Amino acid sequence: MQQPVVVQHPLAQCHLAAIRAVGTSSHDFRRHLNHLARILFIQATSGLPVQPTQVQTPLAQTQGAQLARPLVCVPILRAGLGLLDGILPLVPEAVVAHVGIKRNEETALPHAYYANLPASLPEADVFLLDPMLATGGSACEAARQLKEAGAARITLICVVSCPEGLAAMARTHPDIPVFTAAIDDGLNERSYIVPGLGDAGDRYFGT
Repeated sequence: MQQPVVVQHPLAQCHLAAIRAVGTSSHDFRRHLNHLARILFIQATSGLPVQPTQVQTPLAQTQGAQLARPLVCVPILRAGLGLLDGILPLVPEAVVAHVGIKRNEETALPHAYYANLPASLPEADVFLLDPMLATGGSACEAARQLKEAGAARITLICVVSCPEGLAAMARTHPDIPVFTAAIDDGLNERSYIVPGLGDAGDRYFGT
């Protein structure tokens, strides 16, 4: 079982505090979430293999590096798009797949309604993006779909997690590392993370 990686970088924690605050506007929520997503992604990709490549500078030829495998980002709709917006400027060559999973508000169980997955999954490093790891239902279902489509190297990036969601991932997908900015206390009676940050999708899109 992989232990979750809590990214304690000071800038990550400052951006997290801003998106937690109830008074943060949608505009500022988007900005801080995008910055936080970049920090989390840089940490999550620190072990990716690279291969040498020759680079011609204005003065001479030198050796550089490029990623050894394709990279696929998979936001869980819709809140995962907020993480994607921050990450894509770092890896504009990445393939973007989409998984649509909606939580039933009465049962808190995931309902999968959409998937668009590329054929390159078996060869790629795949990053599953979901701001909130609450019950873990959506992330576990998305990971199941990715594995069924051939993904062998999956990493989950989330902003806020909790013991219940982490336990569900460890039980169902113990091979998937989790990178998060915080492990919160737990879930309330509505299966929302406490203290959390509210509904990430609503706050990001202003709905």
